[in-house]
Amino acid sequence: MYKLIKIFTETLMMDPKGKKQKLSTSAIASPSLDLKKKKKQKVSKSLITTSPSHSEKDLVIPSPSVISKVDVGIAMKKQTDNAMFLTEKVISAVATDSNFVFSPTSINAALTMFAASSKDETLRSSILSFIRSNSIDELNAVFSEIATIVLPDGSASGGPKISAVNGVWMAQSLRVDPSLKDLFENFFKASFSLVDFRVKAEEVREEVNAWGSKHTNGLIKNILPPGSVTMDTVSIYGNALYFKGTWEQKFPKRLTRDKEFHLLSGTSVSVPFMRNNRKQYVEKYNGFKVLKLPFRQSGDTNRQFSMYFYLPDAMDGLNSLVEKMASSTCGFLDSHTPRIQAEVGQFRIPKFKIDFGFEASSALNGLDLGSFKLYHKALVDIDEDGAEAAAVTAVSCASGGRGSNRSRRIDFVADHPFIFMIREDKTGTVLFVGQVVDPSKSSSD
Repeated sequence: MYKLIKIFTETLMMDPKGKKQKLSTSAIASPSLDLKKKKKQKVSKSLITTSPSHSEKDLVIPSPSVISKVDVGIAMKKQTDNAMFLTEKVISAVATDSNFVFSPTSINAALTMFAASSKDETLRSSILSFIRSNSIDELNAVFSEIATIVLPDGSASGGPKISAVNGVWMAQSLRVDPSLKDLFENFFKASFSLVDFRVKAEEVREEVNAWGSKHTNGLIKNILPPGSVTMDTVSIYGNALYFKGTWEQKFPKRLTRDKEFHLLSGTSVSVPFMRNNRKQYVEKYNGFKVLKLPFRQSGDTNRQFSMYFYLPDAMDGLNSLVEKMASSTCGFLDSHTPRIQAEVGQFRIPKFKIDFGFEASSALNGLDLGSFKLYHKALVDIDEDGAEAAAVTAVSCASGGRGSNRSRRIDFVADHPFIFMIREDKTGTVLFVGQVVDPSKSSSD
């Protein structure tokens, strides 16, 4: 089960002269998305007091333009490569030699929604540069591709259970132009609420946290920490992603045994390892091996979700492998994907459950969000049947090529630190990525 919550809290300075300021965007309701009929504007009545005064500005957005001349295939490949770029930046900043997990897809989706509705050109340029995208149109094209191909629920046909939910909370003191509301409801498919941050900021925070808990079946609580929503807050952007998959080939529980896992320190710990005797999607490359474990798809033939394990040959080779994967500019992930099942000799991978949290101001130092703070927490748990994961992100701001050494039988013993990844194979979308340095530990603390 993969669950994801992403929250953006944005606080903007009010124009003391009461002038209107336009929020510009080039986002559209993509032809690949079925536009819903306009809904009545949802207002959290318990969080609203009085109507805005004439001194308060309007939030206005021009009519959405058409996404044009965007090569979606190239844009998707760029986002796939950027996943490892983000991974290396976060690991080097806050997760050196520790267990780690996060969701590039979640971060990209939230930044896309934020950028598409922001009037701040400097901020938008910073987001585009950080995500390595050429334009807002390109960001929106990638968002649309992922929303329509990767994220639809496949459980009815026997595939993974998936849902994607967006939510937006804006200050009721702002006169919101209908085109902005349409952008969130029709393109981002977000619920839209007007709330009173000035008087009931804490109640809004609790409401958003309850929303997050609901869409993760209670796994993720307190998405927004105390003090992250204040009377100066004017908007919150939220995204929840849920995924539940079962291995195509489950691991027999009777074969699970405790074995030694070698740590970077030179010591070892005893942890349960899963095993089976079947052929595996595994390949040897220069200095590392890659294992692909597909999730069961059944009748869902348009997609294929898999979990990948990148195991360095050297016991202490994790950091070098991360650098190699992040520095590649020619589709490293696609060119290092096992395509054919092979006989395995020794084969075992550890069961693990890890969680990780970080405040991204230092980790994502290439992203200039001004006074905004971006919080991210994630969890992944794998066992003999499948995997379970959850992630939470919150942004708040106060006012102001394959190897040639293939053998007939390949050993894959993940008994030392490795990288893992959950991908949708046909689009290359990376949902989760992380590293395991000590599977006996579940917390990053």
